Amino acid sequence: MAENASISSLLDRVARTAPFHRELAKLGTEEQAVFDHTALPGVPFVAALCINSVPDTCRTWVVTPHLRAQESVASQLETWGVHNILFVPEKEVALGEEIGDPELTAERLNVLHRIASGQIGRQTVVLTENSLNDEVPSTRGMQNQGMVLKAGETRPPDELEKLFTGAGFEGVPQVISRGQWSRRGGILDVFPLQSANPVRLEFFDDEIESIREFDVDTQVSFRKVEHVNLVLQEADAAETLRDWIRPGDLVITTPFCKERGHACILTAPPESAEGEEDFSLAIHDNPLGSFDAGDFVMQEMRRELAERQIREWLDRKWNVSMFFPNQAEEERFKDICAGTPALLSITCLRGDLPGGFSIPGAKTAVLSSSELFGRYQSATARRRASREDKARKARAQASLKDINPGDLVVHTSYGIGKFINISTSPDSGDEEMNILYRDNTILHVPLSQAHLVSRYIGLGSRTPELNKLGDSKWQRAKKSAERSVADYAAQLLNVQAERQTGKGYSHPPDSKWMWEFESSFPFRETPDQLRAIAQTKADMESTRPMDRLICGDVGFGKTEVAIRAAFKCVTGGRQAAVLVPTTVLAEQHFRTFKSRMSEYPVRIEMLSRLNSAAEVKSTLEGLKNGSVDIVIGTHRLISEDVSIKNLGLVVIDEEQRFGVKHKEKFKERFKGIDVLTLSATPIPRTLYIALMGARDMSSIDTPPVNRQPVQTSVCPYDERIMKKAMERELERGGQIFLLHNRVKTIELFRDRIQALVPKARIVIGHGQMPKDELEKVMSSFVRGEADILLATTIIESGIDIPNANTIIIDRADRFGLADLYQLRGRVGRSGHRAYAYLMLPRSSSTTEDARKRVSAIKQYTELGSGFKIAMRDLEIRGAGNLLGTQQSGHIAAIGFDLYCQLLQQSISHMQGKHSAPRADAALRADFIVNSETQFATKSRKEYLGAFIPRNYISDAPLRIAAYKDLAGARTIKETDALLRTWEDRFGPAPETVHHLLATHKIKILATMANISMVEVSGQRLMLTRNGDFILLSNKFPRLVGITPAEKLQETLEMLKKI
Repeated sequence: MAENASISSLLDRVARTAPFHRELAKLGTEEQAVFDHTALPGVPFVAALCINSVPDTCRTWVVTPHLRAQESVASQLETWGVHNILFVPEKEVALGEEIGDPELTAERLNVLHRIASGQIGRQTVVLTENSLNDEVPSTRGMQNQGMVLKAGETRPPDELEKLFTGAGFEGVPQVISRGQWSRRGGILDVFPLQSANPVRLEFFDDEIESIREFDVDTQVSFRKVEHVNLVLQEADAAETLRDWIRPGDLVITTPFCKERGHACILTAPPESAEGEEDFSLAIHDNPLGSFDAGDFVMQEMRRELAERQIREWLDRKWNVSMFFPNQAEEERFKDICAGTPALLSITCLRGDLPGGFSIPGAKTAVLSSSELFGRYQSATARRRASREDKARKARAQASLKDINPGDLVVHTSYGIGKFINISTSPDSGDEEMNILYRDNTILHVPLSQAHLVSRYIGLGSRTPELNKLGDSKWQRAKKSAERSVADYAAQLLNVQAERQTGKGYSHPPDSKWMWEFESSFPFRETPDQLRAIAQTKADMESTRPMDRLICGDVGFGKTEVAIRAAFKCVTGGRQAAVLVPTTVLAEQHFRTFKSRMSEYPVRIEMLSRLNSAAEVKSTLEGLKNGSVDIVIGTHRLISEDVSIKNLGLVVIDEEQRFGVKHKEKFKERFKGIDVLTLSATPIPRTLYIALMGARDMSSIDTPPVNRQPVQTSVCPYDERIMKKAMERELERGGQIFLLHNRVKTIELFRDRIQALVPKARIVIGHGQMPKDELEKVMSSFVRGEADILLATTIIESGIDIPNANTIIIDRADRFGLADLYQLRGRVGRSGHRAYAYLMLPRSSSTTEDARKRVSAIKQYTELGSGFKIAMRDLEIRGAGNLLGTQQSGHIAAIGFDLYCQLLQQSISHMQGKHSAPRADAALRADFIVNSETQFATKSRKEYLGAFIPRNYISDAPLRIAAYKDLAGARTIKETDALLRTWEDRFGPAPETVHHLLATHKIKILATMANISMVEVSGQRLMLTRNGDFILLSNKFPRLVGITPAEKLQETLEMLKKI
């Protein structure tokens, strides 16, 4: 078998054959090259032939009929070795007052800027036919709107500030979205309109010392770059994209385009053709046909057919190549064909090809391994580089940066109050947080104590009462919560201990089949996913019964974890059962499992109300005699008549949707069996960390690599926009969710939609329908038998419909922010660009609050930024589900963050674990001043300042966050890391900040040595432990340093020795 044969030699061989050579020679002349009788799988191949036949300096435009074709051609051109592909996103449907999507605008701007800049070297622009007529600025206009900044060049930051402001950029304390800039001393952050990430410019006087990209969530740099292109504003449209095609550029048009380019690829002969049809250029679909994955018997027949066909080609001296997406798939192919020398003589190529083709005129056949194994028939959509740069965590913590005046907060000592503002104290001159309590009393909290305050997050929408300062009610609520948390922690640990001592089945280590099966996964696993898989497999191999919970949003890859666990179980000689709450979900899992395991002799059956009596009987017999390896079903699986001969694993999906009785039955039936539970309700990171010690959990927080942010448009109700949006989705073969939140008028609304898109197949689903009928509706939509699901709300939360990539929400103002977030998350799961339209009523009767809520979605379009607070709201619901009613009451009483702290402490304490405690030791030194205002009046010889000055972090909320972060640092290492973060974000730290960090290190060392008070008076160092001073030779230790800085350093060194 020829390994790693060159794709370019295959292209060259076909290009040299007489018919293709004749047509390719026309490129660059006045004559049009026509490639007719080309089957669709061969279209990208012919485009690659054309691109390779023109000089490297030539720009190529590949025109496709619609978005789906554009995505498919772009991804396959990469497989055929074409580099520097520029994918032009379609311009958004823009009518009336619609707010455009910033992500899409940025992507378009970036691509247009790269085309306009006319970079040296080959460029291949892939676009839809509609995009040719898009209005765009002139290329000169585009070039004039951009500038390049290079490390080492002189550019006064004041000048850049004026330039950014003049271009309409907004000056803010912290850059979080495009079109913003922020200046902090010698650091200038800016988020260019076309970029995936903002950049940080660090200056030495007027010279740009370094340029770094940084993460908007963490605000920390992650990559150094030598230069950056800035597009500062979008120039006015002056021409169409068609006008950008230069003389000498090559235009290739693909099948079903109305346009005709210099090279024209057609599926049929050209209309102008006369006489007998010429098939010398014909490219045929592969003769193996296509089939649905999953039937092992079909697989065997298909392989015999493939073997005969390949032998026939080779006997006729054809060149036969096959594409494999990875090494494992190739190894698997070799194993299967070990006894068939004919199959082993084909050329193996590496790449992702959804379908193969044959070219009789060139005696060439190209096959795809997915056709032989019957898997992954759809082309994987292009993967955006910016998504691959770094896996973004799917949620950010709600922190003090998110606190606004009027928000409820919790002070650990005084309870729930309302945050008013930050002001300067008339006495000390220092900044403080003002918090309102009952009876209009106000608590003033210095910024250095900001860590004692957290945002109040409760459960549900009920607003708690404010506490009264000095009242014992808060302390009682806190004590009650502490006791309850201790009981809950003990309960969890008892369950865990029972399992630890229980005897289960130890599954064997991974086999070669397991390795091949995992390697054949067509996507790149996320780090979280890999961690969850490794933890699950380790649990299965241990002798104690597994009980692991996997949390994560829908589409983040939990099912793949379950599939691998089931495969491991089956290859180890046991049976696996997958339990789901609805028949729709059962059907979906059944198809997914069959598709993934289609290459292996694994018998998978489904057990639900949709099965006929004969099917049920056959499945029950198979489970009893062990011939069924995996069964997927609803609670029908726990009926008395179901007997599984050799059960080794149970997967429970969406456990929270089963009733209490069912859950009790699970515990009874599956004692001693490995159990893997999946939950699509994400839970808060803080709770995850708290529970980690008492429950085996894996949290998948990272979206898959090829997930793109959903392009979200907010607009007044407009049927023209709806019509255009639906037509575009239907044109690319996709499906649509349409939400109309009123059952009374849903039938009338359906009639209006049908009039807009007469050919669309519309089904209706709402909560008042009988359960059976609703399941039929959902099943038909999942199977692709309907184009539009018109519903009052999305019925199935765990369901994944990759083909549905447009959602239109009528009266979006009637939904809460968390609901809108979850609804919008139903689309954009397949790697194809997804669209969400939030329709508002045209009248001005919509409340301002509702409009704000809908607009908030625009700000958080990025995947994983998850509407920070709304996502948090959703997670809290998940926390309520997980913890149960009683614990939810305590969360409401003391706030979520404090609850999690107590839970974590309780679990750690019971397990005898001692993590580094919070640095609570007190420090009093007569030479240290913690107030910026007071320090201004002191002698520098006698005193040193230990604080964050206003001129270093000028924004008060950011300063509060910095003090909170410092209070949260529990080790010397964490404190040093914090300094690096601050210097990255705000520039070199002044002396007062270094002193502040040194005082924090002293507190850390003292706390670790069980010292409660560190006091320095003159040269005396007084350390208090358990109420007594620590003396050396019956005396207080003495400092020999003279200056304040020497004394500080000496105190730190002494504590290190203690």
